[in-house]
Amino acid sequence: MLCFIRSTGALALATALTSITVPCVAQIAVSGNDGKAILDNGVTKVISGIPDTVAVIDLSARPPKLLAEIEAPASVVGPPLSVAVAPDESYALVTSAMKAGGTDQVPDNRISVIDLKSTPPRVVATVEAGAGVAGISINKAGTLALAANRSEGTVSVFTIANRTLTPVAKIKLGDEKSGPSHVAITPDGAMALVTRDGDSKISVLSISGNTVEYTKRDIHAGIRPYGIDICGGGTIAVVANIGMGGGDADTVSVIDLTLKPPRVVDTVTVGQTPEGLACSPDGKFLALTVMNGSNKPSNSPFRADRGDVQVWRVEGRKLVKAGEAKVGNWSQGAVFSSDNRTLVVQNMVQKELQVFDISASGELKDTGAPIKLKAGPAGIRTAAH
Repeated sequence: MLCFIRSTGALALATALTSITVPCVAQIAVSGNDGKAILDNGVTKVISGIPDTVAVIDLSARPPKLLAEIEAPASVVGPPLSVAVAPDESYALVTSAMKAGGTDQVPDNRISVIDLKSTPPRVVATVEAGAGVAGISINKAGTLALAANRSEGTVSVFTIANRTLTPVAKIKLGDEKSGPSHVAITPDGAMALVTRDGDSKISVLSISGNTVEYTKRDIHAGIRPYGIDICGGGTIAVVANIGMGGGDADTVSVIDLTLKPPRVVDTVTVGQTPEGLACSPDGKFLALTVMNGSNKPSNSPFRADRGDVQVWRVEGRKLVKAGEAKVGNWSQGAVFSSDNRTLVVQNMVQKELQVFDISASGELKDTGAPIKLKAGPAGIRTAAH
């Protein structure tokens, strides 16, 4: 089915859009895919000849359907939350933490603004953040974006008007080694939490209009907090602590946001390297991708042939495991469909999105219908729920 849409807004560096015809979709996911980085027997290497891409997926279709895949900068470095989708699904922001520098990777600072209403979607602006820009989020009002700059210890603040990003501030968090990784904004837009995998802190930011400030309150959840999402209608945040990668089982912590000040109230053990996480739209479940050693060399005693995806039931301020299934290697992010019936997982090595059906109790069933991509999926999001 097709829709006739008239858009008069304009993105930075782009002319105003005229009437266009686009697919009618109830919900989309946007996946940033890294073509330059591969995993060679547990070692990340840089190759040439395969461009980075951004894919747009229709999650309302069963099974989900690939709508488009276009060339745009992306990176597997950083948590797989390197994409933000506007509340009205009209555009997406995709960060590029690293770019190729010969046979190695060097920090990048680009954010691509992608018009999702054009056919096909296209990059209409490129905005500079800080070195190693990784996790990024847009507030529910669609007026503010925050981006974590892993290689310089800062968070970039952008205002958004008429789908144009304007840089207004940078917030310093520790030194350049503090490793700000992702920024999660609460539904009311008054607070943000920044994971710092370099010094194992989670910094609390206050937000008032366009003013964002570091409150000097840091939360200590576990070793190397990385991905973070807000669940339960804003009552809790869930953070993945990826640990040191030495084969030990790592953890996920629950932060109670209703307490003054917010604090960690529960922690569960989940396995080696919880890379990606996402709360379900109805707030009942947490999806978690766990590498499980699937990214380690073949001779490592901690190696596993495949990773895991886990579904945890949110019971107040606690997490209870509800389902688990095998995924591919070096798996990254995950997203739920808006009806909570479908879960999509990124398999970096296989260059595919693995699709699962979810039961009402949280059990998983592989549909056997993966979505193949041109580059390795590294970050994925839907519009904030």
